[in-house]
Amino acid sequence: MKESISFILLLFTISAFGQKVPTENKKAFSKEALAQKIVSLDGKKLSVSDVIKKHEGRILIIDFWASWCRDCILALPSTKELKEKNPEIDFVYFSLDRSHEQWKKGLEKYNISANENYWFDEGWKNNFNNYIDLNWVPRFMVIDQKGGIANYYSINPNDPEIQKAIDLLKLK
Repeated sequence: MKESISFILLLFTISAFGQKVPTENKKAFSKEALAQKIVSLDGKKLSVSDVIKKHEGRILIIDFWASWCRDCILALPSTKELKEKNPEIDFVYFSLDRSHEQWKKGLEKYNISANENYWFDEGWKNNFNNYIDLNWVPRFMVIDQKGGIANYYSINPNDPEIQKAIDLLKLK
C-alpha cells in the first residue's frame, strides 16, 4: 500500500512540476522578446536582439541554465562535446540564477566564465522567456544565420534534433 501511494505521489509531482513541452514550435522571435534586456559579464545591459545580432551570419546555440540546476550542471560536459564537434558555431549561456553574485560564482565554479555569458536580472518571468515558453532549465535553442529559430525546444545537448538542425544550417 505504501508503495502505491508513493508511486502515485511521484506521478503527481512529475506531472505537476515537470517540464512542459511547448505546444507551438516558434520559428521567429517577437519584437517584445527581442527587446528584453539582459546583463553581460561586464555589467552592461543590452537587448537579446543585440546578442543575436552579434552572431548574425553564424549558427548560434543558446544554452539556458542556472548554477543551482543539477541537470544544467550535468549537461555541461555534453555541451562542451557539442562545441568541440561543431567548432564553427557560436554558443552563448543565458543564466536564470537568482542573483548576480550566484551567477558569477557559478560561472567560476563550473569553469564557463571564459564563454559568452548573460544573466536575466529581471528574473525568470520576462518578455523573452515568456515568449519562448521557458518553464524549465536546461533548455537549448538553435538560432540560424539570420536570427530565426531553427530548433525551438531541446532539453539536452545530446538531443539529436540539435545536431540535425546544425547540419541543415551548415548546408545553407
